[in-house]
Amino acid sequence: MDLIFSLIRSYVYWDIKSLLVFFVVFILTADYVKNKRPVNFPPGPRMFPIVGNIFSVDRKKMHESITELAQTYGDVYSLRIGQRWMVVINGFEVLKEALITQGDSFADRPDLPLQVDMFQQLGVAFSNGNLWKQQRRFTLSTLKYFGFGKRSLEPVILEEFTHITKVIRGYKGKPFNPHIFLNNIVSNIICLLVFGHRFEYDDEKFKKITKLFEKGLQLEGSIWTQLYDSFPKLMRCLPGPHQTALNIWKNSKNFIHTKVEDHKQNLDPSDPRDYIDCYLNEIQMTKGQADSTFDEDNLVACVLDLFVPGTETTATTLRWAFLYMAKYPEIQEKVQAEIDLVIGLSRQPSMEDRVNMPYTDAVIHEIMRMANIVPLNLPHATSREVQLRGYTIPKGMTVITNLTSVLFDKNEWETPHTFNPGHFLNEEGKFVKRAAFIPFSAGKRVCLGENLARMELFLFFTSFMQHYTFAMPAGVKPVLDYSFGLILPPLDYEICAIPRQK
Repeated sequence: MDLIFSLIRSYVYWDIKSLLVFFVVFILTADYVKNKRPVNFPPGPRMFPIVGNIFSVDRKKMHESITELAQTYGDVYSLRIGQRWMVVINGFEVLKEALITQGDSFADRPDLPLQVDMFQQLGVAFSNGNLWKQQRRFTLSTLKYFGFGKRSLEPVILEEFTHITKVIRGYKGKPFNPHIFLNNIVSNIICLLVFGHRFEYDDEKFKKITKLFEKGLQLEGSIWTQLYDSFPKLMRCLPGPHQTALNIWKNSKNFIHTKVEDHKQNLDPSDPRDYIDCYLNEIQMTKGQADSTFDEDNLVACVLDLFVPGTETTATTLRWAFLYMAKYPEIQEKVQAEIDLVIGLSRQPSMEDRVNMPYTDAVIHEIMRMANIVPLNLPHATSREVQLRGYTIPKGMTVITNLTSVLFDKNEWETPHTFNPGHFLNEEGKFVKRAAFIPFSAGKRVCLGENLARMELFLFFTSFMQHYTFAMPAGVKPVLDYSFGLILPPLDYEICAIPRQK
């Protein structure tokens, strides 16, 4: 009897073992067949089963890792992240061909599960088709109305600077962390544009919402986002930072919904105060039109699309600016000398001054190039089958347009990895535009807040340089390390803002 039970146990053991082996072999074979590279598809590194190339790139330096892979596989290559294929394009000439020459074919956004779950493909950043065209057209015209037409934002920006100087003055040249302060001043410009009012820096709701936005962007650039987009059904059921990201954007949307309700109570269609008023008017004007995409859910998504990138990108650039000026005091001195000559110390700068300040303008551009704020750009998707550099890219393919490879392209920049304002100056010292300078991307999906960002950077940077000399605390050297995410910020640091003599 024992022998019989022993044989049965042995049979069952081997049967289960065989079943597991068969199951594993079946899964691996199915994965290989399903995810085999199509004919004439761009080459790429070898993949692991199931997860693809998720662990083939350095998560802490993903933009650098992706740029290095181009040296092996060419300017157009492919990666498989989980079950999703993507094509990475590198170098100025290839990006120009994709985003400008074939711009219509690369103008879509991919259906990324986390983005879909958070925003339902509403708004202006991740929408497509008629919805995107309507929202972008309206947002651009409204930005022009409030920023560059009837109501200029220039005095608003300069007024915000007077508020931050009161805070900085309180430190009396002692070290402080500029992170929160810079987020505050840039956020307040967006607040005035969108909500019609600014917030005091000690406002608890204001501090909470700006922290939420920053945390949300960090999580969106993490491996958790890639895992969610690769295995959405599984990840929706599991706890983790991806759930935190979903909650952050849910709370952010609730905050904006509250603001929208407040606006509806005091709306005067004949005198719109801000972006929300203009949008609410548009909802009423297009009500009943079959092709209208204007509703309150889209309004909330558009506000987030303005608020989050509009705050984080400019504020982060200014954080890098302080670091670079502290690291290169001789460049800071030349900027201040030009400011003293053109503006002096008694009046505020103006956008009209920029044409007479080529060196300062060149320094700002070099800060943006070296800071590389959005290193991998927002993802694109093909709207049709495309031929690019001899390869066939199928319709609906996720495309990463690697801005890092352009801003540090050795074929476009004389000293790509050195901070050199001379990149933007000719032999006579005049400012020159460089075609490869595309930190705001290019083509149909170029950043819609580019003009606002340029105005903010010039006026804020010039104002800071006019009033203060920035230096590291005694015995501390500038550290130019970063924390990788959707946005590329420097590590937190303290700096001294020493008032200049008037």
